[in-house]
Amino acid sequence: MKNSKQSIYFSFLFSFLFFFLLSFNLRAQDELKIKLASEDLTMDVNETKSIDAYVVGKDGRKIEGRKVMYYSRNGKALEVDSLGTLKSHEPGIHSLIIISPDPNGRFLRKDVEVKVNFPPLAKVEIRNVPNKIYAGSTILLDVRIFDKSGFERKDLSATITSSNEDVVVLDQFYHLTALKQGKASISATIEGISGKVNVNILENPVADIDLTVNTAEARTGDVFRFTAIAKDKKGNKVEDALITFTFEGKAYDVSSSASGLIKQDGRFVADEAGLYTITASSGQYVARKSVHVVKRNVKRKIELVGKGLVRDKHTSDFWIWEGVDGKDYGVTGTWGADGTAYFWDVTDPANIVKIDSVQVDARTVNDVKVSEDGKICIISREGASNRKNGIVILDVTNPHQVEIISTFTENLTGGVHNLFIYKDHVYALSAGQKYYIINIKDPAKPYIVSKFELETPGHAIHDVWVEDGIAYSSNWSDGIQLVDVGNGIAGGSPENPVKFASYAYPSGANHATFPFKSKSTGKFYVIGGDEIFPYGLNLDGPNIAGGFLHFIDFTDLENPEEIARFEVPGAGSHNYWVDGETLYVAFYNAGVRVVDISGELMGDLYKQGREIAFIIPSDPEAYIPNSPFTWGAQLHKGHIFYSDWNSGLWSAKLEPETPSDTKLESR
Repeated sequence: MKNSKQSIYFSFLFSFLFFFLLSFNLRAQDELKIKLASEDLTMDVNETKSIDAYVVGKDGRKIEGRKVMYYSRNGKALEVDSLGTLKSHEPGIHSLIIISPDPNGRFLRKDVEVKVNFPPLAKVEIRNVPNKIYAGSTILLDVRIFDKSGFERKDLSATITSSNEDVVVLDQFYHLTALKQGKASISATIEGISGKVNVNILENPVADIDLTVNTAEARTGDVFRFTAIAKDKKGNKVEDALITFTFEGKAYDVSSSASGLIKQDGRFVADEAGLYTITASSGQYVARKSVHVVKRNVKRKIELVGKGLVRDKHTSDFWIWEGVDGKDYGVTGTWGADGTAYFWDVTDPANIVKIDSVQVDARTVNDVKVSEDGKICIISREGASNRKNGIVILDVTNPHQVEIISTFTENLTGGVHNLFIYKDHVYALSAGQKYYIINIKDPAKPYIVSKFELETPGHAIHDVWVEDGIAYSSNWSDGIQLVDVGNGIAGGSPENPVKFASYAYPSGANHATFPFKSKSTGKFYVIGGDEIFPYGLNLDGPNIAGGFLHFIDFTDLENPEEIARFEVPGAGSHNYWVDGETLYVAFYNAGVRVVDISGELMGDLYKQGREIAFIIPSDPEAYIPNSPFTWGAQLHKGHIFYSDWNSGLWSAKLEPETPSDTKLESR
């Protein structure tokens, strides 16, 4: 690594290359160990500090010339460069990993903790208090604590009190209950720092609640919409009445709980078939309405059709396309091997045939893509012997005789982990920090026209997907970024990429992104996928991954809302594909899952029974026998194609949908 920026790519727990270095590939060298010149790893926020690590032998003497590398598990909180210079951004205990490779490919590793001190507290705020609070109402106050660096202390709780408990009482969880008409001051205090608001409790005018619902019966996963209207004694609507929604239910399966999710705008979804009662309350007045929920009934059979085994190395990403001759072809990359990409004839999905290969200077060809016209293929390079990496542009007009047109390495020497091709432009990641946009209208003479990069501390990127002139990038802890590269929504173009929306979720593991416009509702979703390896990555045997898919409603671009999730127990998500209102997603050790995403989405899609089918690839003759670790899935001409890290390229067929798949059934 030549500079500090290149190290950021490796600072994230979730990268395959990161785990290649840090996990099972680390072989103990008992006679050697890593030592720190100073064990004082305490810092303040926004402080810069240098650490010095070195390798010592069994006799305790320093081994000269032994390279040491530094990685942070959370680059947004604690940055580290290749020289061991730390820069702290957030308080807390942060993990730092120190590695020293030897010429034989073995690694020493030392895990250390860096303590970044919490600054003194600065203020307490009580936010979003309604202008009018009616007697009998209970509201949840939003109490926030900040230190002098501006960091919110979510690990602390304030003591909250009322100046007049005859009017207002509070509990330790910040619930305010208005008892009767009157005034009171609410204070939140911690370590001598206080926030204060005044509240005016009014007489409750509500005398009745009119509760309606859009339907009395639906399937699990279907969203009910309840409307509650508070009225006074004269029957007039009370516009500013606080209405609280709750639910209770009884599942038809006696061993299941009647679980679901209700929003305070009246949306409700059930996970289990059963009878549910929704309650709308305002003060002492309540209204109830029951709904009947049946099983979703979308299960279908899926059958294995064909496979193209790769027996001598790991398989990475793939792409299926229709060639200029009307036949169907596939390309697969390889991982941690010899820089080979394989080409396949998949015209008969039951007879997948390897027809050609291209080998380039790389250890990993992680990503492969083909142009819309089926003439150009691009492959990414990581681990090149000359460290230039970059992309390779191929002529696949005849996939039986693939030819290299050109190689492009400018600004891509840090390695290209993922890429995309769209309308004569390649979007290529650079050193895990940013992506460059490369014009390939003349594929023999590619050139950079622009780049997109965030400015946040420790920023990183894993993937980019382009559709309808919008680039959707996956930026780990910075989340999903929507960038106009020709759509026109923000005046952007390939030469002038313009970010116009974003969303980050707490896990910080945003690894893949796919847009989805729901035909049945008109809503615009973006699906963000995690990548997490809680047990590391075993290069020579079975693995278990973690993480799930996050469904973010981007219909209102300024206020994206994470509304649903799809999680398979005991497995983790990787790459995925949406066709119509069906999702095809690789869940690593749990194979390919086919998911119904029709209608309005909300809650836990797996629990709701939206999974249509699944298939898990396993073969005793694979590179790692009988160890499924599925990488991605793609629907092409009615067949599901999927690549597996341990076995190669596969195809499957889902049985047709029948009318009974969508009708309501009683139980």
